[in-house]
Amino acid sequence: MAKQEGLVPIQGTIDNLTFFKRKDGKFFVRKKGGVSAERIKNDPAFIRTRENGVEFATAAASGKLLRRALHTMMIKGSDDKVNTRLHKIMSKIKNLDSTSVRGLRNVGVGITTTAAQALLKKFDLNNNAILETVLKKAYSVNTSTGVISINNLIPLDHVMFPEGATHVTFNGAWLNIDFANNAYDLQETNAVNMLIDTTVNNVVLTPVAAPVGTGTNLFLLQLQFFQLINNVQYSLKTDTTNSLCIIEII
Repeated sequence: MAKQEGLVPIQGTIDNLTFFKRKDGKFFVRKKGGVSAERIKNDPAFIRTRENGVEFATAAASGKLLRRALHTMMIKGSDDKVNTRLHKIMSKIKNLDSTSVRGLRNVGVGITTTAAQALLKKFDLNNNAILETVLKKAYSVNTSTGVISINNLIPLDHVMFPEGATHVTFNGAWLNIDFANNAYDLQETNAVNMLIDTTVNNVVLTPVAAPVGTGTNLFLLQLQFFQLINNVQYSLKTDTTNSLCIIEII
């Protein structure tokens, strides 16, 4: 490793040389190193690396499948770190696959365990508006029908609404997702919109139909906030105000 000299130190990579600044403020240059892709692909010494790579890709694909399934809901409320957070969850679920050999462990098998389902239950797609902090009222889910109920809801008392919000909309969904076969079916519920005041409301969210499939069933609840201006409701900033949470899984 050589020390850089001169009035204008360089940072970055040029050809096979990497120029960098150390923590002590000094600038150095070193030859670009590392193991070749060909060696990693074929050398028996890197079999664990190859296995880890396959499983990493499998977990990433499962996270992508879930995001694709929930796309219509996530565009109404999700944070910019959700992909990374979801991949971490999927990696943990993959690790719970106790039947597949190393390198072939996958979410499709892991998700069948109670421990794996517990990892996804109460997962918030928007960490900026966690459901437990936004909704201060108990809800129930009928896993046979997908109906979500919230009784005696008083928006002004039970909803932690953002500044400027005049209305809130509740909606839900029942998702059947098959990670093993890369398939899903999402059935959203009706939407219930209400003024944020002291009126008592009984919220009933019913899916259009039961989703088809033999995968895992996820039930989701979403809150969206709006501001009324001249008789038109305008959506507030979705990535900071709207909640979307997996409230049950079977």
